Amino acid sequence: MDTHTLEILDFDKIRGLVAGYAACSLGKDAARGMEPLREIGPIRERQALTTEMAEALSAGLSPPLGGLHDIRGNVRRAQTGSMLSAEELAEAAEVLRAVSNLDAWLGRIGLEFPRLGAMKQNVGEFSGVLNAIEGCLDDRGTMLDTASRKLSSLRRDIGHAEEKIQETLKRMLRSNEIKRILRYPNFTMVGHHYVLPVAKEHRGEIQGSVHRTSASNETVFVEPQAIAEQSAQLSYIRALELKEIRRILRWLSAQVGQVADSLLSTLETLAELDLIFARGRYSLDYRMSPPDFNEQGQVVLRGARHPILEYLFREEMKAPAPETDPQGGEAIPPPKAREPRSVVPIDVHLGFRSHILVVTGPNTGGKTVALKTMGLLAIMAQSGLHIPAHAGSQLPVFDDVLADIGDEQSLEQSLSTFSSHIRRVSDILSKATEKSLVMMDEMGAGTDPAEGAALGRAILDELDSIGCRAIVTTHIGDLKTYAFTNPRAENAAVEFDLETLRPRYRLHIGDIGQSNALQIARRLNLPEHLVARAANYLVRTEGETSPEWAILQKLRREAEDAKQSALAAQAEAERTREALNQRLTDLQKQTESDDRMAEARARLQPGDRVVVPRFGYDRPGRVVKLDPKKGTAQVAIGQMKWDVPISELIPQTVRTPEVTSSGVAKGKISTPRNLPRLEDFREV
Repeated sequence: MDTHTLEILDFDKIRGLVAGYAACSLGKDAARGMEPLREIGPIRERQALTTEMAEALSAGLSPPLGGLHDIRGNVRRAQTGSMLSAEELAEAAEVLRAVSNLDAWLGRIGLEFPRLGAMKQNVGEFSGVLNAIEGCLDDRGTMLDTASRKLSSLRRDIGHAEEKIQETLKRMLRSNEIKRILRYPNFTMVGHHYVLPVAKEHRGEIQGSVHRTSASNETVFVEPQAIAEQSAQLSYIRALELKEIRRILRWLSAQVGQVADSLLSTLETLAELDLIFARGRYSLDYRMSPPDFNEQGQVVLRGARHPILEYLFREEMKAPAPETDPQGGEAIPPPKAREPRSVVPIDVHLGFRSHILVVTGPNTGGKTVALKTMGLLAIMAQSGLHIPAHAGSQLPVFDDVLADIGDEQSLEQSLSTFSSHIRRVSDILSKATEKSLVMMDEMGAGTDPAEGAALGRAILDELDSIGCRAIVTTHIGDLKTYAFTNPRAENAAVEFDLETLRPRYRLHIGDIGQSNALQIARRLNLPEHLVARAANYLVRTEGETSPEWAILQKLRREAEDAKQSALAAQAEAERTREALNQRLTDLQKQTESDDRMAEARARLQPGDRVVVPRFGYDRPGRVVKLDPKKGTAQVAIGQMKWDVPISELIPQTVRTPEVTSSGVAKGKISTPRNLPRLEDFREV
């Protein structure tokens, strides 16, 4: 997609908004890297996933994304044989627990939300690695005594050595001679060394090594000679402990490295899940809906709102207003007195009888906002995002969105505004195809009006010959009549309130917008004789508006009203048809699912693993015996046995991966069976 267009439409701000709804850095990074797609199949799949997530969130079925972090860098290091730190391994364990929780969540919602449930196939099983880490480290990354027999033995030896040192020091502290030379009557530690706090002036009265001096230099911390041999023995055992800890860390790192490919693939899947979660939250928060896609190039946006404007208006209400005007004027009302602003929705359609829309109206009337709204919503839809518009809105899939909006004067290239626009228009015309969306703001501006009108007509003719969907804005009067001579073009006007001199931002297709310069001048108290003289000049230059033109415009407006009513009825009928089709599909899937469940229950044998929903999906059990005549089964869950109806059992079938011709296994990802053993990492 054209990067210049993405920039001027502020799509990067949409990425940032979506990233704010993600649960972790995986999803935030994925959101910031969102790109619009160009194939209708993948776009519909993304939209369906967003819809399912929004429905799941509405039903209170939020995915348990807590504990999920981006550990891909650490996993790649482990894959190359590097040793991870205890803290990094503890973080990996937290992520693996999150993977297990998300795997269970995807399994639970799979029947109701099949597309989300299908993501479970790409989530790996890492219980072996998780158990290994949890058996060696606690949640803070501290190595457990039980990590290995050798470590347990060494720590017992360390404890005994420390007890002997402490007993020696306690005996010394009972001596009045020792108490006399100390700053306070107790021993302390510097690093791993036991020391006594000796006053500086008494340093020479005790033999030993100085390990530290206080900040005031009044106290020296001395390791007495009496415990030197015991301290040396303790240091030796601690060195053996550190060696054993490093051996265990290398073994755990190798465990992670062995499953690195599966884990990295799983993290990519969960990054996508977090992005879908963010898209769903964004959709619900901003009251969005999924668009319907068509392959006929038809655009129907009903009640479309500019999402960035809506965000800015929300932020405006959050920011407190100052109590007084900093310029010394009247007091500004407090936040509670401010009225919230809302985005005025617009209706746009294109691609039915006409595929070019010429929008006219006064400055600050909302023409550019309408332009940007249409372009931004098209890009959002192709990125898998719902759009801020009414249900039933339709969009085609554009191969590119090309825009020339705003003053893009380049000082470095010494280009005037007109020159830079012409260069951009030339670039757009070279890229546009019949499947593109083209948007041009203020066509023909920046030069002589007559030449600008002639150039504008030529550009419109070129867009017409390309066959793309185009929406352009203009002030030039001659271009307002272009749609009268081209049946594939349509006029539109933005609404303007002459009483308040403020735009109303509504878009009226079929109308011709007026600049209203004379009316605005009169409202702004320009002398009446000047306004009257200007009106006379205008009549001489353009002549009176022909009655035929007014009649034609009235007829086109009536035709447009009828078309809008027909489109609304068509959209309602389409939604009803899709709802019925979806209901039929759901019933068929439910029937198939019930049949498969009945077959699986009929094949149950003692020893098979099952889930009893009333006892929790996270507590699988084992069939002890079956009584088909009574329709009951005895199931062992933990240390208890329960008699439950067979109809309540959910068999836990094992999916065998299907290997493709390329050697890639499809289906459930599993970790390798030949994980390295702790014994393989003996210190040489």
